[in-house]
Amino acid sequence: MTTPTAAFAGRTVFRIGYGALQLERLHDRRGEAVALLRRAVELGADHVDTAEFYGFGFANDVIREALRPEDEVLVVTKVGADPDPDGPLPLRLAQRPEQLRASVEDNLRSLGVDRLPVVNLRRLDTGPGLRPEGDQVVDLDDQLATMTALRDEGKIGAIGLSSVTPDGLRRALPAGVVCVQNAYSLASRDDEDMLELCVAEGIAWVPFFPLGGAFPGLPKVTEEPAVQTAAAALGVTPSQIGLAWLLHHAPNVLLIPGTADAAHLEANMAVSEITLDAATLATLDAIKSRSNEGPIG
Repeated sequence: MTTPTAAFAGRTVFRIGYGALQLERLHDRRGEAVALLRRAVELGADHVDTAEFYGFGFANDVIREALRPEDEVLVVTKVGADPDPDGPLPLRLAQRPEQLRASVEDNLRSLGVDRLPVVNLRRLDTGPGLRPEGDQVVDLDDQLATMTALRDEGKIGAIGLSSVTPDGLRRALPAGVVCVQNAYSLASRDDEDMLELCVAEGIAWVPFFPLGGAFPGLPKVTEEPAVQTAAAALGVTPSQIGLAWLLHHAPNVLLIPGTADAAHLEANMAVSEITLDAATLATLDAIKSRSNEGPIG
């Protein structure tokens, strides 16, 4: 059985939280979105991952309505990209220091708070997705100076990093880093050394694309025969096995699976109850890791 809680930004949290990206699928059913988030809290989720560009502010609006101070939910947001409803992609990069500051202000306003507990700096140095170009190629030290200033001003509580390289993480350690969000799954373990560094430094590891497959060419955890065999043996789904492996793999892993479906939410939150024995873990650990560098787009 895995430990159900872990340290995060000076708190002890349940290791399965909720990622708010999928809330935008309920854009025309706001009441359902609020009820879903309330249900996540009822099931034990006490950290929620969001961003102003999730649904062009819709996710933050739902969080503002659904969460109450007495829930004591740690809301984690991110900067480095902004909503771009009319662009070729729904977001645009916002890496420059003044843009990071503006993004923090946008999140403060939409969430209706005076302080953001944790803000991830989305660097986009690694993993699938966009890469900075032109004036969006900004030195990490300049960004960290802005993030540190915002923390000193009390507008953010703690700093995290997203899509960062091992060198970037090491450079950022003196600034104080509470979490790293990188693409990572059972089938794509490129960042194993960085995960070990986070364990040693007491930094939470919060993988996105925890089941892979989000971009063409990314390996899908649920298609691995060993995962399907383990799921059948335990009477759970392959997705649950993929998430359970992450919890078993390192004590600092926190999950933020997102869904717009109540039944799927309950399945995700139940992953903490899945025990993988030594033989099953050995079989899963033996799955070949493939690169997480999907196409840029």
